[in-house]
Amino acid sequence: MVTPGGADRRFAPREARVTGVLDIHDIGLGKRVGMQARGPIFVNTAFNCLATISDHASFRTLWRPPFISTLVPEDRCHLNGLAMEGERPAYNTAVSRSDVPDGWRERRGDGGVVLDVVSGQVVASGLSMPHSPRLREGRLWLLSTGRGELGWLDPKDGRFTPLAFCPGYARGLAFIGRWAVVGLSRPRGNQTFEGLELGALLAAKDTALRCGLLVVDTETGRVEEWLRVEHTIEELYDVAVMPGVRQAEAIGFLGEEIERAVSVE
Repeated sequence: MVTPGGADRRFAPREARVTGVLDIHDIGLGKRVGMQARGPIFVNTAFNCLATISDHASFRTLWRPPFISTLVPEDRCHLNGLAMEGERPAYNTAVSRSDVPDGWRERRGDGGVVLDVVSGQVVASGLSMPHSPRLREGRLWLLSTGRGELGWLDPKDGRFTPLAFCPGYARGLAFIGRWAVVGLSRPRGNQTFEGLELGALLAAKDTALRCGLLVVDTETGRVEEWLRVEHTIEELYDVAVMPGVRQAEAIGFLGEEIERAVSVE
């Protein structure tokens, strides 16, 4: 069965939570600290912490980096990425170790860090706007976004090994078999993406930032496929693999579609 739009899978919302503006980035699903039930674990970027939902407040704090001195909505270090190991948070990425409001913007070029959630220790530093840490077959993969690199990190010595160049502002990483799928974005109308080494690397390769997807062979580093998005959408934050699905669509909380989306258990 397919929808009128040709989709072979349709996703409909079942529950929503109102949190206020938390600037949520990566989201995982696992066992929350002190609780038996599984649930969402998310990077609360505005408050520089890992958090989960609460029945009594906007969120409940689970963990924050040791260099963050207080819980305030000031986006001090730009905590963004979350790598899950099974059902527990394992690693986070942040753009800097800043402990002042919006301080991460001055350290976009080389202030990026990877944090071990269990120990709280910085296991890698000197990265340029790291995003999307993912554990796969014992290896910690991530995107060094400010340099346009997909690669992996050895938490034992903090060394980052680049594998492939990404001709866009890279955010979003998923794996299927030996292939990595990377999301790419074009520049914004502010200074978040400006002044990074990525700009010089693109100029040297005589190309420009693009929005779309790359499919990279993790054994060779070769880009095997790509998809460009040329209109309407300028940015992608994350990507996901849905095996067996050719075309998916999602509906929102308002409109006739959600009113007709009735099913019986």
